[in-house]
Amino acid sequence: MKTNEKILVADDEEIMRDVLSELLSSESYSVDVAENGTRALEMIRNREYGAVLLDLMLPDMDGLQVLEAINGTENRPEVIIITAFASIERAIKATKLGAFDFFEKPFKNDKLLLAIKNALEHRRLLEENRRLRQTLHDRYSFHNIIGKSTGMQQVFDLISQAAPRRSTILIQGESGTGKELVAKAIHASSGRAEASFIAINCGNIPSELLESELFGHVRGAFTGATSAKKGLFEAADGGTLFLDEVTTISLEIQSKLLRVIQEREFRRLGGLDNIKVDVRIIAATNTDLQTAVRQGIFREDLYYRLNVITIQIPPLRERPQDIPLLTDWFIKKYGDENQRDPLAMDPSAMKVLIDYRWPGNVRELENVIERAVVLSPHTTITADLFPKNISTPPPDTAFLLSEEPVSLKDKVGRFEKTLILAALEKTGWNQKKAARLLSVNATTLNEKLKRLKIKEP
Repeated sequence: MKTNEKILVADDEEIMRDVLSELLSSESYSVDVAENGTRALEMIRNREYGAVLLDLMLPDMDGLQVLEAINGTENRPEVIIITAFASIERAIKATKLGAFDFFEKPFKNDKLLLAIKNALEHRRLLEENRRLRQTLHDRYSFHNIIGKSTGMQQVFDLISQAAPRRSTILIQGESGTGKELVAKAIHASSGRAEASFIAINCGNIPSELLESELFGHVRGAFTGATSAKKGLFEAADGGTLFLDEVTTISLEIQSKLLRVIQEREFRRLGGLDNIKVDVRIIAATNTDLQTAVRQGIFREDLYYRLNVITIQIPPLRERPQDIPLLTDWFIKKYGDENQRDPLAMDPSAMKVLIDYRWPGNVRELENVIERAVVLSPHTTITADLFPKNISTPPPDTAFLLSEEPVSLKDKVGRFEKTLILAALEKTGWNQKKAARLLSVNATTLNEKLKRLKIKEP
């Protein structure tokens, strides 16, 4: 048997150290010994071991304290407890602290050797999994944006090409696709990376306040303006300003935004002085800007100024091959945050995720995985941990007809309700946005909500 695995024996009894050293050496393991906990921890920090055989009764510290300290070391070895003073309570506590196995002296050599073999194999699999995750992340990610699909690889290529330039960039994509992540990746890959990245969701701020937020104001510019205030353009000088939901900006502010892009200067609200700034603007929208131009709610000249370089982020339903990568990334992220043992996705549960349409895109997937990680009672995530709409999605737009007569009115009504609910879910129950998504007037949608008795949950 050939092996290069290193094993540390930590026991205060010299005869036990000698017995274990001889046993392990006969199996071609490389063996070191330590007579107390302090020495054991010192050796673990300075040399990588595959496994540690740890006595609980050490002269300088309790073995469980040593185990806790081992848990905080880099390249943590697997720990097998060996003790002459076993108790159920101690065994349970050791297991909770991450001990791989627990043996009471005297023990059978063959069982101990099997436990060591299994512990080393378990550590090897964990390390392979970690390396695989890192490889996948390095190969298929760009500043925490994950994707191996053709569409996402094209996004990565555009980020790499556009980031070093000064050009304004327009990011388009449905809600939840990660537009702000793309904007941050552009900033981080540019020469402005050391300067500020400032993001503002224009749709969340009333129009009368947005101008002051963007451009600042002078004292006395309006009621309550008791002192001058810098705007986000000044705060982002030398860096990047990310304008999300840019189509919600009023026409009046759009004209001032156009001036900043063209002249690289602006005036504070109520001010007379021109202020020069060097700010890269990245705008984002989940609606079609050309349609907004035709509707007269977005300036055509501003559209052309923003549309220098356009990055289109594909929705998640168009890149199902990215779902396993994203799922693995979120399992790792929320597993670490919640101090869970390594978790895996059941293959049948993964198929449920791949088959789902994901109207909320990556943001919805992330929420589903976080929920599953927190609620999972085991190390395998199963489909029963998903929300009902994921595991039992609504029927597609196609209706199956039997030989029996059907009510066209009822079928159309149910389909209409399904579409409206989907639009409301997608827009976070924002009726104005949902109406725009369904190409109906807001008042028409409101009437349909009343008729169909649809209420926000």
